Amino acid sequence: MKKSKIIGALLGCGCMAFASAWGSAGDGSFTMADFASVDKVDIHVHINTTDTALIDQAAADHFRLLTINVDYPDFPALAEQRRVAHALVAAHPERLAYAAAFSMQGWDEPDWQQKVIQLLDSEFAHGAVAVKVWKNIGMSFRDAKGKLVMIDDPKFDAVFEFIRRRNKVLIGHLGEPRNCWLPIEQMTVNGDKEYFREHPQYYMYKHPEMPTYEEQMAARDRMLDRNPQIKFMGAHMASLEWSVDRLAAFLDRYPNAVVDLAARMGQVQFQSNQDREKVRRFFIRYQDRLLYGTDTAQNARDKGQELRHEAHETWLRDWRYLNTEETFKDPELDAPVHGLGLPRDVVRKIYSANAERWYGNPWHAAEPHAAAPTSQVSK
Repeated sequence: MKKSKIIGALLGCGCMAFASAWGSAGDGSFTMADFASVDKVDIHVHINTTDTALIDQAAADHFRLLTINVDYPDFPALAEQRRVAHALVAAHPERLAYAAAFSMQGWDEPDWQQKVIQLLDSEFAHGAVAVKVWKNIGMSFRDAKGKLVMIDDPKFDAVFEFIRRRNKVLIGHLGEPRNCWLPIEQMTVNGDKEYFREHPQYYMYKHPEMPTYEEQMAARDRMLDRNPQIKFMGAHMASLEWSVDRLAAFLDRYPNAVVDLAARMGQVQFQSNQDREKVRRFFIRYQDRLLYGTDTAQNARDKGQELRHEAHETWLRDWRYLNTEETFKDPELDAPVHGLGLPRDVVRKIYSANAERWYGNPWHAAEPHAAAPTSQVSK
C-alpha cells in the first residue's frame, strides 16, 4: 500500500522530456498527443470520500476507474469504504466500478466464513466486481493463539470458492516488493525507501522473525494451486516487480492470473534501464496479462485540485514511459528513464481491453475506444 497520495508526486512532475537517446516514436506507437483521446482504465485506485476530484480528473483524461476497498488501518473503516463506493458507483456508473474487501476480525469464531460470504453476497448485489485481500494476511494478523495467518490457510478456501462461483476476481496484495527485505541503501526505487522509512511495522528487513519474501510468495502460490479456477489479479505485479523473468514464470504457471502495474512502474523502469529490450519483449509477450493501475488514493483530507494535478502528472508520466521512446526523469529513480515505445495494440490491451475482459466491462455506458488523436496535451 502506498501513502494516501502518489509517492513522489511532490518531488515535481519529473516528466519533461529532453533529447531522446532512442529516437522518436514510430508510426506503430501512440504519442503524447494521443493521451487525452485514447480510452484508458486505471484498475487500481482507492477513493475513500464522496468528493469527486479524482473522478473528475479521470473524465478529463479519458480514464475509467476501479476503486478498491481494503482492510488497511490508515483508511476509513470498511463499512465507510463500502458506503462511499456504493454512492459513487451509483452516481458515476460510466466512470467508476469497485472491489469489495472483508475484515479479518472474528477469524477465530466458528461462523467467520459464513459471515464473510454473506457480506460478499451483499457486496456483489451492490455491483462489486472483485474482492481484495491485503498484506495484513501474512504480515500482521494473528489468530487467537498468536499464529500468523497466511493466505494459504484452508479456512479461506470456502470464501475463495464463493468468489469463484460468482465469477468475480480475487485481487491479492500479498507480501511486499522485494525491496522490503533489503537495507534502505540497497532499495532500487525512491518510493520504497520513503514508504518503509515511514512504515517500519511493514519493513521486513527489521523483522527477521517474520516470514521471508520467498515464504510469502510460496504461500500465495500454494493458495493458487488449491484454487486453480479462481480469477486472480496480482496487485502490484504480484510482488514480483523486481524481475520480469520471475513474473513471466508466474504468469506461465497460473493461466488464470493477471497482474496490475500499480505503484511498481519505478521497479520496471529500473530493469529497463539495465536491459530495455528485455523489458519491452516482456510487455509484448504478456500483453494480455498486464493491466494498468497507479494505486492513487483520495481521502477526505486531500485537497481536490492538488490531487487532480498529481493524478494527471502520474498518468502522463506513465503514458510517456509505455508509449514513447523519449528520455525523461522519473521521481522514482535517480537516473533518466528511456521509454519503451510499445505498439498501439499492446497499449490498448494494457490500458483498457484487458480490464474490460477480466472484469466484464462493469462501466455502464462507457465510451468506445478512440482510434485517432484529437487533442494536444502539455508535455
